[in-house]
Amino acid sequence: MVSELSCRAKSLIRFAQTPWNEDSEAWRQLDARLPSDHLARELRSAMTALDLTPLYATYAGRGKAPYRPELMLVIVLFELRRGRRQPRQWYQDTHENYVLWWLGFGIQPSRNCWYEFRDRTGTCLDSLNAQVLHQAVEEEMTRVERGALDGSTIAANASKRRLLNAERLPHRMEQLETACQNDAQGQSCAEIPAWMAKTLQSRARQHERYRRAQDHMDSLQAENQCRSPSERRPLDQIVVSLSDPDAALGVDKDHVFRPLYTVQTLRDVDSPLILSYEVFAQATDAATLGPMLDRTEQMTSRRLQDLLVDSGYVTGVDLAVCAAEEVRVYGPWKENDVSKPKTNALFTKKAFQWLPELETYRCPEGHLLKRVGRETYSRSGAREEIVLRYGVKSATCQACPLKPQCTTSQKVGRSIRRSEHEDLIVAHQVWMETEEAKSVYRLRGQTIEIVFADLKEHRGLRRFSGRGLTRVRTEVALEVFLHNLFALHRFAGQKQNTKTNHVKSEAIAA
Repeated sequence: MVSELSCRAKSLIRFAQTPWNEDSEAWRQLDARLPSDHLARELRSAMTALDLTPLYATYAGRGKAPYRPELMLVIVLFELRRGRRQPRQWYQDTHENYVLWWLGFGIQPSRNCWYEFRDRTGTCLDSLNAQVLHQAVEEEMTRVERGALDGSTIAANASKRRLLNAERLPHRMEQLETACQNDAQGQSCAEIPAWMAKTLQSRARQHERYRRAQDHMDSLQAENQCRSPSERRPLDQIVVSLSDPDAALGVDKDHVFRPLYTVQTLRDVDSPLILSYEVFAQATDAATLGPMLDRTEQMTSRRLQDLLVDSGYVTGVDLAVCAAEEVRVYGPWKENDVSKPKTNALFTKKAFQWLPELETYRCPEGHLLKRVGRETYSRSGAREEIVLRYGVKSATCQACPLKPQCTTSQKVGRSIRRSEHEDLIVAHQVWMETEEAKSVYRLRGQTIEIVFADLKEHRGLRRFSGRGLTRVRTEVALEVFLHNLFALHRFAGQKQNTKTNHVKSEAIAA
């Protein structure tokens, strides 16, 4: 049942009267047409256990009476389940689909109302998702101990052909600001370029979008300057999207260069629940492990014990983060999930013995390496990693009988780099060779891969419908909320059926 707080919040706001109620003849006719096992009935039943106070709190109780949010939310969730993800589709379907008439008691909100409701729900979806996860813990559906993390790029609602670099963007900004100043003074523009919006309102929106693009460009240039000279990109190659300035630019799963976002989900290994989610304005999974651990604890009020990831998440910095959080990581160290034969015949780093008491390495021939340098590497996510370099004199290497197997250099000796997190890296490599680690890691593929397969194939989430990080995140949060709500509802139903059958069996036995 809906909580007392939710009912109290609802009573303080005046909502629009629905065309029908459960006693209306038209609604009762639709109810008779709807099969008893229909998805809409299951969804409405699942909604009864929710406390919608966070959603009611987004209404101020002033102005025109709004539609009841619980009716609009259940319609949105039903549409998402059918792969209908855009507000314009919700508007169209409420005029054509009798199931939505049944769910919403005949309400037919305007197109703008649906877009506004999508933005409104974005502020409270974290609370609603956390509520479902806490109910799952209470129902003993999950203990939030083992999770599998993965990410996937999804195309932004932006054109890959509307990109500007640092040279063209300021020039257009100057023209646009001049036009907006003329608009404010009531003066008409003599000439309007083809790329510029034609009306006052659209130019104002365009100016805001260009301003965000300029801010994003400034941050990209600052990030580029922080890189080493060999890794810096030319300024004319740094571009931003004008359609969606928040989006990152990269190559998606279909090998298309376009504006996109990276969606991260962390799924429970022991249940179908998604424990946390987040959207990042970047094209890779780099530096997302730590934030996802924090998000999981925020959503569930519990800390993971085991985390299953692919090799992209297993770095020295990330292993240090997990060690500090006391989380056991399962994932290959800079390797593909399927091992490939190595073609390089030279000695690897494993052939060199680390001597802790001397804090140096011994090469296969028995020579001791000396510390010859200290380097600080910038990692993604504004992180740094200290790396020490150890080497042997060139004369020693050139006279060594194992030189052909150790180095191909004719001028300098062999050198080895050691990360400040090397002890964690070595321990992790040894751990992943054990049968226990391998058996647990096999669960990753059958756990996390299903999430994105379902979102992209069954829910149609291959391209976002909204623009900007906030709206994109709302779309993902709605999908996760729908997934977890159904998973919890069906688990509770199976649990109740098991309990009922057990009582019947005891009664028959008696």
